[in-house]
Amino acid sequence: MKIDVISIFPAYLDALKLSLVGKAQESGLLDVNVRDLRDWTTDRHRTVDDTPTGGGAGMVMKPDVWGNALDDVLQRESTLVIPTPSGEVFTQALAARLAQRPHLVFACGRYEGIDARVAQHYRAAGIATVEASIGDYVLNGGEVAALVMIEAVARLIPGMVGNPESLVEESHGEAGLLEYPVYTKPVSWRGIEIPAPLLSGHHANIARWRRDRALEKTAAIRPDMLAALRDRGGLSQTDEAVVRAADEVLRAGGVPATEGEGGADFS
Repeated sequence: MKIDVISIFPAYLDALKLSLVGKAQESGLLDVNVRDLRDWTTDRHRTVDDTPTGGGAGMVMKPDVWGNALDDVLQRESTLVIPTPSGEVFTQALAARLAQRPHLVFACGRYEGIDARVAQHYRAAGIATVEASIGDYVLNGGEVAALVMIEAVARLIPGMVGNPESLVEESHGEAGLLEYPVYTKPVSWRGIEIPAPLLSGHHANIARWRRDRALEKTAAIRPDMLAALRDRGGLSQTDEAVVRAADEVLRAGGVPATEGEGGADFS
């Protein structure tokens, strides 16, 4: 996969050289290019913004500068991604769709954002265009959001993550649940023990314990995810029993346990 990022602060994207994303570039799985938007300006001040038409606070990024940059970088098979708090919510499902695309171009806006005609133009020109938000809050620019999206997308590229099974079990993964609690040595730490089922060596019991904890956590924090999983027929009778027990605890004002002996065990 090829990824281009355009920003007026290209150094902000230096984090892409680190960790798994950096290793993926070294191995050839990923080709990342960070570009300075000001390279496409035409005045001596390298101006990228102007006052908003109709009045109002702040500045708006100029469409002609962005057009110059995107015309050079976009290709017919490219997907243009514009991080913006007014876009659709960025989800694991959207990350998975983007991971199937051969070339992503991230346009990182600043100030009050990029002139709306930029997205309108490229969408009309047949370029797949996604305006996406990483949450209901506002950042100073699109660079942080681009980093989040790129990492979420890149780790779904085959060969990126060492154990592909982890992509199924993790929060918001293919299982459709929040991830169960995880532990490692020592067995006892500051008076807290690793739950006994995880020490049993019984793979079926461990799998059931983890599934139950994931169901409980999802019921408590993200009931919408459970509803979606139920609609897809993804809950067994045992799962439903665990969810009912969790719901009863929640209605009584309690909190489902994240530890214990398994099943629908609550404190």
